[in-house]
Amino acid sequence: MTEPLYPAPLELDPEWTADTVAVQAGRPARRAGAPMNPPLVASSTYVQTAGLEYGRDGNLGWGALESALGALDGGRAVTFASGLAAATAIADLVPAGGTVVLSSVTYYGVRNIFERMQARGRLRLRMAPADDAGALLAAAEGADMVWVESIANPLMVVADVPAVAAGAQARGAITVVDATFATPLRQRPLELGADIVLHSATKFIGGHSDLLLGAVVCGSDAHADAITAYRHDHGSVPGGLEAFLALRGLRTLAVRLDRAEASAARLAGRLASHPHVAHVNYPGLPTDPQHERALRVLPDGCGAMLSFEVAGSVQQTDAFLARLRLVSNATSLGGVESLIERRARYAGDAAIVGPTLCRMSVGVESVEDLWSDLDTALRAALG
Repeated sequence: MTEPLYPAPLELDPEWTADTVAVQAGRPARRAGAPMNPPLVASSTYVQTAGLEYGRDGNLGWGALESALGALDGGRAVTFASGLAAATAIADLVPAGGTVVLSSVTYYGVRNIFERMQARGRLRLRMAPADDAGALLAAAEGADMVWVESIANPLMVVADVPAVAAGAQARGAITVVDATFATPLRQRPLELGADIVLHSATKFIGGHSDLLLGAVVCGSDAHADAITAYRHDHGSVPGGLEAFLALRGLRTLAVRLDRAEASAARLAGRLASHPHVAHVNYPGLPTDPQHERALRVLPDGCGAMLSFEVAGSVQQTDAFLARLRLVSNATSLGGVESLIERRARYAGDAAIVGPTLCRMSVGVESVEDLWSDLDTALRAALG
């Protein structure tokens, strides 16, 4: 989109915090009669100009959301129809026959993208431990891209983004950080040296489980231009309504995340001492092996995702999930409602997690109601 978003967009104060930027970025300039929110534009074509001509070229709604996300992450944002569409566009940056280093604990949808590309001879894939920057960088010798997650799905492994980014840059590789779990309010990977950030805006940014949308935020114009061209040529553009809803969700991200994160920390601590829980993964816990690293790279908080292993059989774990009344047994994450699921039910995760591991996305319900639901269901299912 080459035209300005507005003749005079709202100017952001450089002293504003990220919480304030999330509320104000992407709005029209304040003038008499101007709307407070950007318009929802429902059009597949435009009167010809030097910029917009067709729906794949751009949309004022995308532009507003991209302006806000770019301001939060400190780069140029490009939005997509889904998080995986955004991830596929990033993967296309790898040259033919190139090499990608992927952390061993990575969202299975992303692993599938690279495994299929490798099967077609498009690239070579190397795996390395997610929590070992040295091993990741050893694997990065001669590589073109290193891909990590700020907080890895579903084991909550925290990547040492500054070390990985510095080492990858020294080796001539692009560093990509999937910051979906952290959001721009808990980590800004571009400031830590990464080249590209991925967000599944379906999750915490949208925040209400009512849209699919992905975003790529680039630290350089060259990468942003390439990603934008891929979106245009492959037609993986977001819908105008989805962009509108994602921007509306972004406005409340700070208050939603603060509430959900506080509850996640309390639930993680209680689950860690529960007689029917074998292990809890939450980097905010002082006893978690990721905690020291989290204090360095996630100083503002560890988010609202946790996972734990039920101290029982698969059948007992499924019985526990079936007995929950408040927390929904469903996939996805980042909404105002709490969700939980047994991750080994997916073949892509079964190889890296225990059979009873449950991943939980903590919502904004009363933490005491959530705890009562979890505790009651665990005791009923496991005796």
